[in-house]
Amino acid sequence: MERETLLHVKNVSKSFLGVKALDKVSLEVKKGEVHGVIGENGAGKSTLMNIIFGSLPRDEGEILLQGRPVSFANPADAIAAGISMIHQETRLVQQFTASENIWLGAEKLFSSHGFTDNKKRDAASRELLSSLGLELPSDKRVCDVSAAQMQLIEVARAVATKAKLIIMDEPTSSLSEREVAALFKIIRSLADQGVSIVFISHKIDEIIQICDRVSIYRDGKYIRTSDIAETSAEEIIRAVVGRELSGIFPKVEAEIGEPVLEVRGLTRQGVFEDVSFSVRKGEILGFSGLAGAGRSEVMQAIFGIDPLDRGEIYVEGRKVAIKHPSDAVRLGFGMVTEDRLRKGIIAKFSVASNISIVRLRDFCTRAVHFIRRRQENAKVDETIRMMQIKASSPEQRIDSLSGGNQQKAIIGRWIMTNPKILILDEPTRGIDVGSKSEIHRLMGEFVKQGMAVILISSELPEVLGMADRIVVMREGRAVFECDRKDATQELIGKYALG
Repeated sequence: MERETLLHVKNVSKSFLGVKALDKVSLEVKKGEVHGVIGENGAGKSTLMNIIFGSLPRDEGEILLQGRPVSFANPADAIAAGISMIHQETRLVQQFTASENIWLGAEKLFSSHGFTDNKKRDAASRELLSSLGLELPSDKRVCDVSAAQMQLIEVARAVATKAKLIIMDEPTSSLSEREVAALFKIIRSLADQGVSIVFISHKIDEIIQICDRVSIYRDGKYIRTSDIAETSAEEIIRAVVGRELSGIFPKVEAEIGEPVLEVRGLTRQGVFEDVSFSVRKGEILGFSGLAGAGRSEVMQAIFGIDPLDRGEIYVEGRKVAIKHPSDAVRLGFGMVTEDRLRKGIIAKFSVASNISIVRLRDFCTRAVHFIRRRQENAKVDETIRMMQIKASSPEQRIDSLSGGNQQKAIIGRWIMTNPKILILDEPTRGIDVGSKSEIHRLMGEFVKQGMAVILISSELPEVLGMADRIVVMREGRAVFECDRKDATQELIGKYALG
């Protein structure tokens, strides 16, 4: 039986400063379906969702909800009409508890004579979380929980509004495989109850796994909608990028030399213990494991962000002490952190300033420390060309770029320092398939030039596709290591899960 249409977007357009972000795009979402939305960064997905949610006005076009035209002045209007949205970057109030965030704006449900009954609210939160199968502390402040838990609190808040339609923008970007499986169970349960889900993701395997249909957008235009049962990953990729990709994992066979970095017995009490490994010149060393396994924490300690309790670090055979990131940079390290928005980009700075910031001292005159702008600009321009960063100019604010271009700028920041060892922590998280392929190609160029690359990724196909050797971590320990030729998903999964 044909499902009835819940949401119908017709010929919606939107321009910013004369640049068309959306050009007569459409979207039709059926009641009780999981509808995938996919496209490269800059395709217009977020703009369209923000228009549907009332965060942005449209220039033209029509939006119908259950057959009736709607135009929301703000998100509160959309929520009142039964539309909720979970943004990729959390909108939770960090100093509030999970319970306070879940019912934010709906406190009257638990109020009497102007006072909120906190016990009643917290009991409702526990009941809601339990019904969703989520083991989350409802009385804990959001700033004290993990990024993955924040994402699940956002889901609970959307369900609490009794929404007919929930828009989920990259909801799995911070989740482990186990948490993704739990989220998918919730999504299917909601769909069975008649709730419609718009599921935005760059992960094609997730789109195929959880969605009923998928709509594809490119360069601000609607391309097509397909039934998942009647399409393939390859067809989706071709439609998304508008071209054939010559391998998403373009592995380059570089000449592998002597060890550049060796670590022995690294320990940080309660976080990781007795971690040892080495990485060689021209090699990509992959780190796999579940979220919370300690991969990022080990790299942060090596880079001088966090302290070590025990252990030794050797660079090119010489024992070194790294107390601060500046020590690591002087020794030839570069590090792209997993959280691009909070720990990578400086949002209000230009692309140029974000790239050159770690080398500002090199561009200064010795006497009075004036920055030699001509020299700085020349190096920035060279880096932008090499990294193929799409920006209107080096002075464009970095937070106005797509996620893929932001990430290439951050990688370019470190490439400008000519590092011996480049640590890439989740370098392709939350970026489109075209940008992923480009970053993978750049990794191949780096190791061909003799750089040692450490790749941390929660996407097992990425580790298997790009790494020369793989280290698996579980519960703060390095539990397994193997060469690329011996690695399989089943083998890596076995050690990651224990």
